[in-house]
Amino acid sequence: PRFMCYLSIFTFFMLMLVTGDNFLRLFPGWEGVGLASYLLINFWFTRLQANKAAIKAMLVNRVGDFGLALGIIGCFVLFRTIDFYTLFACASAFSEPNHYLIFCNTGFHAITVICILLFIGAVGKSAQIGLHTWLPDAMEGPTPVSALIHAATMVTAGVFLIARCSPLFEYSPNALIVITFVGAMTSFLAATTGILQNDLKRVIAYSTCSQLGYMIFACGISNYSVSVFHLMNHAFFKALLFLSAGSVIHAMSDEQDMRRMGGLASSLPFTYAMMLIGSLSLIGFPFLTGFYSKDVILELAYTKYTISGNFAFWLGSVSVFFTSYYSFRLLFLTFLASTNSFKRDILRCHDAPILMAIPLILLAFGSI
Repeated sequence: PRFMCYLSIFTFFMLMLVTGDNFLRLFPGWEGVGLASYLLINFWFTRLQANKAAIKAMLVNRVGDFGLALGIIGCFVLFRTIDFYTLFACASAFSEPNHYLIFCNTGFHAITVICILLFIGAVGKSAQIGLHTWLPDAMEGPTPVSALIHAATMVTAGVFLIARCSPLFEYSPNALIVITFVGAMTSFLAATTGILQNDLKRVIAYSTCSQLGYMIFACGISNYSVSVFHLMNHAFFKALLFLSAGSVIHAMSDEQDMRRMGGLASSLPFTYAMMLIGSLSLIGFPFLTGFYSKDVILELAYTKYTISGNFAFWLGSVSVFFTSYYSFRLLFLTFLASTNSFKRDILRCHDAPILMAIPLILLAFGSI
């Protein structure tokens, strides 16, 4: 009951964030998903690690929320409104360089300042390079929470914010360059960290971080629609990966270390098939959904012919290589290698029951 209650709270706040038509309605939703994330990571409140991870997630999110709040205040100071439609209508009038926000007796271009502050909010929520450390630690929570919140919905709120405020960002090329660089560096950093992890869920967490970097730099080269398309695809195949991982962990009697698994393909054929579909979609195997969105992001970055676009293209391409490496490392160590686990675990090993299999099948259909 407590779990479902927290999940309903999260759903309410997320809908509030997505459907609000001004910043004042977006902000409580933004705070609320952070709160629900805290509660759900801390769901097993007797585990010290879960407590630490939840506090860390809350504190790191506070940094981002501070930036978002400052951005909203800046919007109000400059435009005297926080309604999205009014803001976007007024943005062109305020985009000339004679509109300044005075800070420490120095004038800064107002729209650039507002955009970068809003982007700091997005960095906190979407786990970009400075504030990315809470996302792998958030894997201490229950697996459905990792699938729902830390892969599909809450971490994409930052991308959603940038795409929602895209008319503002279009008037600030400097902010877009910052966004592109940060997104590309995040995708590279998370991919290179992911190849060294041993925890099953933590690998998937770093790949989530990497894909969020892709979405952010797709926003930075002003292709917001492609970014949201990748967000949607990523929600499908990453939730599939997480729930399959939960099925594996459940079968192995709550064992998360990949080095202590192996040879599970024979005893968990269905979960293996689902995990394979999710991994192939994640690495951009042709004619799966991940291929369409990732390929088009890299192609658009390449055709920008700017320094930031070129930078993003090269870092993104290297990250794709690392992504395929750690995906297949995960598959190999979990399902194909010679077994390393305990005999009692292998004897009790069972494939996903039908109640766990139905959402997996639906998500796999979404990933193809």
